Amino acid sequence: MIYKVSLQAVAPDVGEIRVLEWHGAHGARFEIGDLIVELETHKALVEVRAGQPGVLRRVLAEAGEWARIGVPLAVFSDREDEPAPDDIEAAADLMVDFVID
Repeated sequence: MIYKVSLQAVAPDVGEIRVLEWHGAHGARFEIGDLIVELETHKALVEVRAGQPGVLRRVLAEAGEWARIGVPLAVFSDREDEPAPDDIEAAADLMVDFVID
Protein backbone atom coordinates (compact mmCIF):
# COMPACT_ATOMS: atom_id res chain seq x y z
CA MET A 1 0.00 0.00 0.00
CA ILE A 2 1.13 3.58 -0.67
CA TYR A 3 0.99 6.00 2.29
CA LYS A 4 1.48 9.73 2.81
CA VAL A 5 3.21 11.34 5.77
CA SER A 6 1.61 14.57 6.90
CA LEU A 7 1.17 16.30 10.22
CA GLN A 8 -2.16 17.48 11.43
CA ALA A 9 -2.54 19.89 14.35
CA VAL A 10 0.80 20.19 16.14
CA ALA A 11 -0.51 23.03 18.32
CA PRO A 12 -3.58 25.28 18.00
CA ASP A 13 -1.68 28.30 16.65
CA VAL A 14 0.73 26.45 14.32
CA GLY A 15 -0.09 26.64 10.61
CA GLU A 16 3.21 25.51 9.10
CA ILE A 17 6.36 23.60 9.91
CA ARG A 18 9.92 23.60 8.58
CA VAL A 19 11.72 20.39 7.65
CA LEU A 20 15.09 20.27 9.42
CA GLU A 21 16.46 16.83 8.53
CA TRP A 22 15.31 13.59 6.95
CA HIS A 23 16.77 10.46 8.57
CA GLY A 24 16.81 8.34 5.46
CA ALA A 25 16.96 8.60 1.68
CA HIS A 26 14.81 7.10 -1.07
CA GLY A 27 14.47 3.37 -0.42
CA ALA A 28 15.31 3.53 3.29
CA ARG A 29 13.35 1.09 5.44
CA PHE A 30 11.89 2.30 8.73
CA GLU A 31 10.67 0.17 11.61
CA ILE A 32 8.34 1.14 14.44
CA GLY A 33 9.98 3.83 16.57
CA ASP A 34 12.62 4.86 14.01
CA LEU A 35 13.15 8.61 13.62
CA ILE A 36 11.90 9.65 10.17
CA VAL A 37 12.24 13.42 10.13
CA GLU A 38 12.94 16.35 12.42
CA LEU A 39 10.70 19.40 12.03
CA GLU A 40 10.38 22.75 13.71
CA THR A 41 7.60 25.21 14.33
CA HIS A 42 8.18 28.79 15.37
CA LYS A 43 8.25 27.56 18.97
CA ALA A 44 9.25 23.89 19.12
CA LEU A 45 11.27 21.03 17.65
CA VAL A 46 9.18 18.02 16.55
CA GLU A 47 10.55 14.50 16.02
CA VAL A 48 8.42 12.31 13.76
CA ARG A 49 8.85 8.57 14.35
CA ALA A 50 7.43 5.62 12.47
CA GLY A 51 4.36 4.04 14.00
CA GLN A 52 4.47 1.21 11.46
CA PRO A 53 7.11 -0.37 9.21
CA GLY A 54 7.57 1.15 5.76
CA VAL A 55 9.89 2.19 2.94
CA LEU A 56 10.53 5.86 2.12
CA ARG A 57 9.59 6.30 -1.53
CA ARG A 58 9.70 10.05 -2.06
CA VAL A 59 10.38 13.20 -0.07
CA LEU A 60 7.94 15.96 -1.03
CA ALA A 61 9.29 18.67 1.32
CA GLU A 62 13.07 18.97 1.37
CA ALA A 63 15.20 20.03 4.35
CA GLY A 64 14.92 23.77 4.87
CA GLU A 65 11.46 24.07 3.29
CA TRP A 66 8.37 25.28 5.12
CA ALA A 67 5.14 23.31 4.60
CA ARG A 68 1.56 23.90 5.69
CA ILE A 69 0.11 21.59 8.32
CA GLY A 70 -1.78 18.76 6.60
CA VAL A 71 0.24 18.88 3.36
CA PRO A 72 2.04 15.59 2.56
CA LEU A 73 5.75 15.70 3.40
CA ALA A 74 6.72 12.27 2.07
CA VAL A 75 5.41 9.05 0.57
CA PHE A 76 5.98 5.57 2.03
CA SER A 77 4.99 2.08 0.93
CA ASP A 78 4.98 -1.39 2.42
CA ARG A 79 7.58 -2.62 -0.07
CA GLU A 80 10.24 -0.90 -2.17
CA ASP A 81 9.04 -2.56 -5.39
CA GLU A 82 5.38 -1.63 -4.90
CA PRO A 83 4.03 0.44 -7.84
CA ALA A 84 3.47 4.09 -6.93
CA PRO A 85 1.43 6.64 -8.89
CA ASP A 86 3.41 8.76 -11.36
CA ASP A 87 1.91 11.98 -9.99
CA ILE A 88 2.11 11.42 -6.24
CA GLU A 89 1.11 14.99 -5.39
CA ALA A 90 -2.14 14.64 -7.37
CA ALA A 91 -2.86 11.21 -5.82
CA ALA A 92 -2.12 12.32 -2.23
CA ASP A 93 -5.81 12.77 -1.36
CA LEU A 94 -6.41 9.11 -2.21
CA MET A 95 -3.54 7.80 -0.05
CA VAL A 96 -3.87 6.43 3.45
CA ASP A 97 -1.97 8.20 6.24
CA PHE A 98 1.27 6.55 7.32
CA VAL A 99 1.10 5.96 11.07
CA ILE A 100 3.51 8.23 12.92
CA ASP A 101 4.28 8.71 16.60
